[in-house]
Amino acid sequence: QVQLVESGGGLVQAGGSLRLSCVASGRIFSRGAMAWFRQAPGKEREFVAAISWSTITYYADSVKNRFTCSRDNAKNTVYLQMSSLKPEDTAVYFCAARLFYGGSPDYTQQTTYDYWGQGTQVTVSS
Repeated sequence: QVQLVESGGGLVQAGGSLRLSCVASGRIFSRGAMAWFRQAPGKEREFVAAISWSTITYYADSVKNRFTCSRDNAKNTVYLQMSSLKPEDTAVYFCAARLFYGGSPDYTQQTTYDYWGQGTQVTVSS
């Protein structure tokens, strides 16, 4: 199985930057897509960004041009570089991984992914 460990969350001022990391470990390493979702208090979990094994990226409109998702397969790590942060970006950010590649999955759907991290809190102050 795959374990996902996130880090990098914290408190940042509006307009600032923050980088989240997610390290995948286990005997079976996912060759599928990895993604970031977030959940604000009282709201549903929503898609943020995704990256395929071949590093093709996908972004929610709300974060496009502000967030950058990247992947280092040699380090089994996916990153989310966040810049120009806004208070509405405040949420718990979750890392997700799809075990298999192939097919035509919808990367924006939670059901696409097989493993999830514990979440890391990002708070953006006004």
